[in-house]
Amino acid sequence: MAGKSSSIQPEMTQLTELLPAAVADGLLLESAKQNIELLLKGTPSEIAVRSIEELVAAKAWDELNDRFFKTLAFGTGGLRGRTIGRVITAAEKGNGGPNGRPEFPCIGTATMNYFNVSRAVRGLITYAKKAVGPDRKPVLVFAHDTRHFSRDFAEYCAKTCADLGCDAYLFEGARSTPQLSFAVRALRADAGVVLTASHNPSHDNGFKAYFNDGAQIVEPHGSGIIAEVNALVSEQYEPLPENERGTITILGAETDALYGERLKTLLLKPSLLEGAATKVVFTNLHGTGGHIIVPLLREFGFEVETVSEQDTLDGRFPTVDSPNPENASALKMAIDLAEKSGAEIVIGTDPDADRMGVAARDADGRMVLLTGNQIGSLMAWYRLKTCFDLGWLTAANRSRAVLVKTFVTTELQHEIADGFGVGIVDTLTGFKYIAGKLRKYEDAIPADKKGDYRSLTEEQTRALRLEYSRFFVFGGEESYGYLGSDAIRDKDANGAAVMFAEVAAYAKSVGKTLPELMDDIYTEYGYYLEIGKSLVLEGADGAAKIQALANSYADSPPDIVDGSAVLRVRDFAKQDLYDQEGDLIPKEKMLFVDLEDGRSFAVRPSGTEPKIKFYLFGKSAPGGDLAESKAAVAASLISLWGWIERDAATR
Repeated sequence: MAGKSSSIQPEMTQLTELLPAAVADGLLLESAKQNIELLLKGTPSEIAVRSIEELVAAKAWDELNDRFFKTLAFGTGGLRGRTIGRVITAAEKGNGGPNGRPEFPCIGTATMNYFNVSRAVRGLITYAKKAVGPDRKPVLVFAHDTRHFSRDFAEYCAKTCADLGCDAYLFEGARSTPQLSFAVRALRADAGVVLTASHNPSHDNGFKAYFNDGAQIVEPHGSGIIAEVNALVSEQYEPLPENERGTITILGAETDALYGERLKTLLLKPSLLEGAATKVVFTNLHGTGGHIIVPLLREFGFEVETVSEQDTLDGRFPTVDSPNPENASALKMAIDLAEKSGAEIVIGTDPDADRMGVAARDADGRMVLLTGNQIGSLMAWYRLKTCFDLGWLTAANRSRAVLVKTFVTTELQHEIADGFGVGIVDTLTGFKYIAGKLRKYEDAIPADKKGDYRSLTEEQTRALRLEYSRFFVFGGEESYGYLGSDAIRDKDANGAAVMFAEVAAYAKSVGKTLPELMDDIYTEYGYYLEIGKSLVLEGADGAAKIQALANSYADSPPDIVDGSAVLRVRDFAKQDLYDQEGDLIPKEKMLFVDLEDGRSFAVRPSGTEPKIKFYLFGKSAPGGDLAESKAAVAASLISLWGWIERDAATR
């Protein structure tokens, strides 16, 4: 499965001569030369040998540098990289594969292929065995999205798992990332993996790892797993004797039903769905979202129409430039359909259905795209309001309720939480940190009270959290990720679609559009605007530039920004910073610059894409003319970005 094996030894003579010469001429990185040699020693694949020989013969040094400038390191989020090269070798192309892809994945130590997937899954297996001890076989769950090679990699991982003495669960077809998180918890598994690169371009794929709580890996497990993975330098392994191997169990409709039943508990006021149905256009952008969302919304009584051209599961994502619901262009076909059908909202999800984008009709009948911050703020406000309306939250217990968000998510949610008298906690970027708070809240419940927590209903866990711990009402991040239940430990576009459709039904019941409801929130709490920008720098050279630029802000932070004095600089990599609950925040390369005039911006290298991200924040106090506030804040952030661009060019 990992490519055609061959007893023929690589013809190294030509490479031995050409590679050092290319390094000496400044054409090939020394690290690339070393990693080419590493891979050739660690793979049995004739495809790998032939591909490298092809690229060397063609003097495709840039391609070789991009493929081999590093060994794809297993981080706390797993792996992510190209699985189809910019240059596709004849050996990789082979006889071709589904949806026009090459027959074999991109050869390289910095790319997603069997060499790296094998190392990742075997390192995870080794760590899981140590964690559970010798008395039982570890259990791992594998899921995948619709990307090129996702199914192949998932099947390979499950087989490797069984070969090495673990029991594996494998979904029968493409499923979402949050369903993998749910399944790890529901099946009491020891770890899980989803093969996905989320919303990245079609040429990418990834290996996203989860531990036994259903959340992405954090410390102390992170360092242990990383050490096991990075110690492996070959994709080859020896299967255990047959009587010591594990089993592979296929997951299908029964697991889907369990997950769907849990998602139904996210609907707070079913009475809102009585009467005229809210009309929704949904698109899964060729990914996994329609599998759960469409039947669930229809069961609730929403009138759902899908974009038929985008219903097909296709890793090319042929109808969009990028399968990212953050981008207006990705939702264009859905918006066009909504204009034609008169739908009130558009919902779109990315390939692994952990992110959700939305467009909604305004008072003038136009479809308006909502930002991730606006979507999250609407849901946070509505869910808090409704929890009080239902009597779940009261003046007596509201101190136990909490919203959780990332530092780079809108400060409007602080104002909303304060307005309702509930807590709010900021975390680092990445839903694994929000999941870490959920684990903390679950662990705070006395063992003799919670019993088998995962078997309890949402109502039962809510009662326990309100009495002994903290009740997680809602969590989210500006990058279109949301969560409304601690039964799942990653952002969940399936659940978010249910939650947001209910907000739309509420707005309709009070005679408002969603943009009008958003303006009501701004009027009460103040106007907040956030702009996300990034500089994309790909390949080996780009990675070095990203790190150099990020380091420059830490080494030489500005004193004055766009005419405003710098009030403070928060360097999350160097300073000891604490969250609202007094927990020490893990070190991460992120830096916040807060200005005297109320604006601020953050700088952070992306952990999953070849870019450095900038987050810009502006606000105005409640009162005054909202239209004027919007214009003034927008102008101030445009000016701020202009200053940042000019400054970055000099760093």
